[in-house]
Amino acid sequence: MALRIGIVGCGKIAGNHARALQQVPGVEVVGCCDPDLERARTFAAAHGITRAVGSVAELFTLGLDACTVCTPHPVHEEVVVAAAQAGIHVLCEKPIAVDVAAADRMVEAADRAGITFGVLFQRRFWPAARRIRDAIDDGRIGVPVLGEASVILHRPSSYYSADAWRGRWDTDGGGVLMTQAVHQIDMLQWFMGEAVQVSGFIRTHTHGEHIETEDSASAVVSFASGGTATVTATTGANHNLGNRVTVLGQTGAVASVLEFPEGQEGVNEIWTVPGDTEFRAPFTSDVRANLDVTEVNAGLADFHTLQVQDFADAVLTGRAPAVTGRDARASLAIVAAVYESSRTGRVVDLTPAPAPVTTKENA
Repeated sequence: MALRIGIVGCGKIAGNHARALQQVPGVEVVGCCDPDLERARTFAAAHGITRAVGSVAELFTLGLDACTVCTPHPVHEEVVVAAAQAGIHVLCEKPIAVDVAAADRMVEAADRAGITFGVLFQRRFWPAARRIRDAIDDGRIGVPVLGEASVILHRPSSYYSADAWRGRWDTDGGGVLMTQAVHQIDMLQWFMGEAVQVSGFIRTHTHGEHIETEDSASAVVSFASGGTATVTATTGANHNLGNRVTVLGQTGAVASVLEFPEGQEGVNEIWTVPGDTEFRAPFTSDVRANLDVTEVNAGLADFHTLQVQDFADAVLTGRAPAVTGRDARASLAIVAAVYESSRTGRVVDLTPAPAPVTTKENA
């Protein structure tokens, strides 16, 4: 029997979902929904989807086994919780939510309902990224002690003005950290482990006429392993230099994965694992780097497909997906901590508070 899936939200990234789902054997896209019904109908016609409806409630009446969520960030919680309550498995776009409390409610709802809950971080499926993770696991890199995530992107003012929800705290949840750099923060914590402390700053240097959130940020993250890492992010560069995540392990090995131009499959720019050394020239002037976000998304479509395949297999076999809701919560917690640190000027502790001790006196 086919796995019946619906798509919630028919914006730009939904096209990647539709194309990915339609390439997975045993999956049938039975419907899509959007509050703008005409947009849903146009999207359905473009992708050969039978049903287009105007609400999540209507979509859920179509006999879905699972859904993918492509709505603006603050709507993720509402859709995921509703899906869980309906017994529908969910693959949600990043970031999981706009605040950690919402992410916790989503994870709890999925656990309570026993559904599969995955979050899309398709860059984890790059062979170059998995090569680093494997070399950490087998000891060739060893426990990472230093890391770096660098996100140096170009976004024109039209990127924000074309979609009124972008760059607003109430509808986007944040700026470059929440929307772009969360991918590299996810990869960084995938390599480095559990984050325990964060300090950082956010600023708006370039796009202040169009957004109220940050277009630039810097942070330092400490991890439970004792390792530390830096995060630098901007959408204010006049030339898009792409994204890089680098780790240095206890063995002295250094490995990085570089995405240049943005949207192209990441490669191991630096690889100094003992007995196996490689270097790649990172940049070239003959590459068109300032791509439209639609072109960036198109470049990542194959890896959307790999993650959708993983999610479908997880639903069918009952295993956990490659990126769980809890995994996605971890990257969101780092982003939220940078915002809090910038606001308060303090280092933010991410370790959970110890449970209160019950005694005869306070029982």
